[in-house]
Formats: sequence, structure tokens, C-alpha cells
Amino acid sequence: MSTELMQALHDLGKEKGIEPEVILEAVEAALISAYKKNFGAAQNVQVNIDEVTGEFHVFTCYDVVEEVLNDKTEISLEEAQKRNPNYQIGEVVMEEVTPRNFGRIAAQTAKQVVVQRIREAERGMIYSEFSERESDIVTGTIQRIENRNYYIDLGKIEAVLGPNEQIPGESYEMFDRIKTYIVEVRKAAKGPQIMVSRTHPGLLKRLFELEVPEIQEGVVEIKSVAREAGSRSKLSVYSNDENIDCIGACIGAKGSRVQAIVDELRGEKIDIVKWNEDPGVYIASALSPAKVLDVQVNEEEKKARVIVPDYQLSLAIGKEGQNARLAAKLTGWKIDIKSESQAQEAGIDYEDQDYEEVEDYLED
Repeated sequence: MSTELMQALHDLGKEKGIEPEVILEAVEAALISAYKKNFGAAQNVQVNIDEVTGEFHVFTCYDVVEEVLNDKTEISLEEAQKRNPNYQIGEVVMEEVTPRNFGRIAAQTAKQVVVQRIREAERGMIYSEFSERESDIVTGTIQRIENRNYYIDLGKIEAVLGPNEQIPGESYEMFDRIKTYIVEVRKAAKGPQIMVSRTHPGLLKRLFELEVPEIQEGVVEIKSVAREAGSRSKLSVYSNDENIDCIGACIGAKGSRVQAIVDELRGEKIDIVKWNEDPGVYIASALSPAKVLDVQVNEEEKKARVIVPDYQLSLAIGKEGQNARLAAKLTGWKIDIKSESQAQEAGIDYEDQDYEEVEDYLED
């Protein structure tokens, strides 16, 4: 090799973002492979490369032993001390065996090994980069559409948006830019696989974190998210600072912040409610926009019975049970909703707790 080749290897490493040591290790491994293939497969071989001049030397390594069982890898103490009287049992004798025509053979054989090692290093770096970004949002360009799968170009790698991770009714064209949520980064033979989603509740959470400065600063906290992608979501928020309107911060001036998120999710309706440590108050808030008269909780079983005015029953339950279902997901409680009439018929005692009106945002 030459100084020009070493410079080329350093430039390649810089271009690919790979440490020069990794490139040199790949070259050394390639030269060892080339030597064993052409000159001595049974020998222990070491290759030393001068990082400045590019000169390389091949050495056969022999373990110093009392009794030689394999003359390809071992040397007796007596024979070793003929070369250097300081050798002791257990040390290694290195003998240079660089062939004259090795440079040409090495160049031919090593090329594929070097390329493979560089590719593996690149894959390792990409995996490390994206595995650290799990549960984060990435923006990419639709590069291919195959069998209802969208393949998204993220720059260094493609991500896959499968059919089950797509918002119902949502479609994209080639070269559209799209925001997705990294669900999982998998190691595979052909390189890392990035699995992304548009339906994951984490997408909604991260969108609010990016859009609302108070959340980024830790002044407002997202406590829980419940989502039925493409239709409706509920988000509970909280602030320790009584002077901060946590719901107002998420909605923004004239609804600007939440509207940006609704637009990104193609019109998905969003309810923003205030979290409360009192489960009764929290459940009443979660059933917004319905008015709640009373909430009776069973702490042990984490079940709640909710009484609503007769005219609010259908609103509390929601279309096909969606509002009640989302409220249950948001709070983590099983919720049984009854109207005033049903409660009276069943002999259930209740009081009108006069829960304060819950602020919410609905995109019509």
C-alpha cells in the first residue's frame, strides 16, 4: 500500500462517518484473510500496517511451548531461545513472512472484505442513531408504495409505515413529506429496520411536546393520552403552577397550537382536559364534553359509576361508545355510565356534585 491509499481510506472514513481505526481494522482483517487463503490457512497470522506510510508486514505467530503438538502454530522453548534467549513459555514468537507478490493478491481479495466491514460499521452507526430516537418523531419523504406499505426516506435509511400503522382514510402520494413516530428499531441481516406509525398515541404526545413551549420547559405535563387515530383523541394535562392555564397553553392563542396538530393529523378531533388527583373529578373531566352529575368510585377494583342527566347520556357515551371508551383509556378506570332515570330505577343514591365545567377543544 501507499500513503495515497492511506489518505483515501481516511477520506472514506470521514465521508462515511467511520473512525479511521475501524477502517484499518477492516483492512488488516482483509489482509489476514487474503494471506490465509493463498499462503497458509493453518497458521496464526498477524498483519501490522503503518498508518502513515501504508506499509504492511505479515507475521506468523508461534506460541512458545515445552512440547510442540502443532508446528504450524507452536514452537519449542529451545527453538525460540535460539532466536532470542529471553523467550519464555507462554510468550509469542513473531516471524515476518510477507510474500513478494502479496500486494497484488491482497488488493484483489481484500476489497470485498473492506467494503463489507465498512457497510457493517455504517449499519451499526445507523442502528445506534435511530435506536436512541425510538419514541420520537421523524420527518421523511415517501419514496415507494408497495402492497399498501409506505417506504419513507429518512436520509440515511428507509422507514416502513405498514397498513396497520396508517390513519384510516389517510393516503399519500410519492414524494409527499410526512411526520411519523418511531415505534421500533430492529436489527436485521440487511441493516436496521425502522418501524414507524401514524396511529400511535405517542405521535400525539410528541406533537404537543414540540408545539407547546410550556411542555418543553416542564411547566405543563402531559399525564395521559387516549387515541382512536383519525377520529378522536383525549389528552390530560397538568401544571404545578396555579398561575399557568395548562389547557390554554396547549390550545394556544385562538386555538393556533392545537390547530397545527389537528392539521397534521388531517382533522382528528382532540379533547384537552385537566388531570386531577381526585379520580372522581378526573373521570368527570375525561367524559367531556358531557356534563356529569356524580361519580362514585371503587378504589380497589378501579371502577367508577357515573351519573349524567338524561339528555347528556348519548353525549357521554359518544357515537358507538367512543367517548366513554376514550375516557376509560385516558383515566385507566372502568367506567359505567347511567342516566338519572336509570339510576333512580336501579335505586342508586347520588348527589349532584356540580362538577365545574370542563374546558375542551373540539375541531368541528
